[in-house]
Amino acid sequence: MQRVDTTIIGGGPAGLFAAFYAGLRGMSVRIVDSLPDLGGQLTALYPEKYIYDMPGFPAVLAKDLVTQMVKQGLQFSPDLVLGETAAHLHRDDDGYSIETDQGNSLPTRTVIISAGAGAFSPTKLGIEGESEWEGRGLAYGVRNPAEYQGKQVLVIGGGDSAFDWAIALHDHGAQVTLVHRRDVFRAHEETVRSFHARGIQMRLWESVVGIGGDDCVRSATLENNQTKTRELVTTDAVIVNIGFKSSLGPIKTWGVEIEKNQVKVDHLYQTNLPGVFAVGDVCTFDGKIKLIATGVGEAATAVCVAKQLIDPSARLFPGHSSDMDLPVNA
Repeated sequence: MQRVDTTIIGGGPAGLFAAFYAGLRGMSVRIVDSLPDLGGQLTALYPEKYIYDMPGFPAVLAKDLVTQMVKQGLQFSPDLVLGETAAHLHRDDDGYSIETDQGNSLPTRTVIISAGAGAFSPTKLGIEGESEWEGRGLAYGVRNPAEYQGKQVLVIGGGDSAFDWAIALHDHGAQVTLVHRRDVFRAHEETVRSFHARGIQMRLWESVVGIGGDDCVRSATLENNQTKTRELVTTDAVIVNIGFKSSLGPIKTWGVEIEKNQVKVDHLYQTNLPGVFAVGDVCTFDGKIKLIATGVGEAATAVCVAKQLIDPSARLFPGHSSDMDLPVNA
């Protein structure tokens, strides 16, 4: 394949904005993602979930945000390599060569790692026979909230995802009960307030220790973590949102410095390897804030530094896009 100015590892929001901004700066771009579709976790895990902390959108469905970010990210026609994992990174005379798990060699001058949380899998309840109920009423996310209309649903967790899904399912007509193992939440205060304003039922200091039913989930056993008493409750579905286990996968073997399963970068989002950057949730530095809004800012900076690395005569800051004559694709 032809060598490009920068190869972006990961097609989530930060990667898509990096592709757009690199195109804006006249760079040739390639996006590599192990998933078959662009959008990262927004597409794969919660397309129907609302996002509230993206500038310009008081509330936007993840799938709708992805649609717009893909449209923007592909504006300058980057090369797409989807459904392939960036397995190996090799240094060469003009930058690097990335070898995928399917044996393709992708030459590039610079690399921007925007792999989000990396390869991810949901944290499970850890109860006996759990896997037998998957797809039969037990799920670790929601693809279509409308499917739960009129059903009794237990949502497990105390973070933003659990509260957001509890609210979304309630608003789609489900009878929701949120179950959490303590009385302290990791969700944003406004999300918790919105949850309580709807009068959604909550059970604290309890955990799911068993699931029952026939061809699908019919009940769950809840155990009080303080008294150890148990109660069998009727339910049509159990939605588990207690986090995800992530792994950087092959990136760990590339020689980049790793800190707590994240790629360590400096204030310009440079790794310890020359010409290799990391942005978004995959990177770490002192004061790191994991938001889409901050990730896209990191992407713009990394692109500008990469541009100057390739062409030392280029300005670090090219000026505001409003000063440029760009096509408008509304």
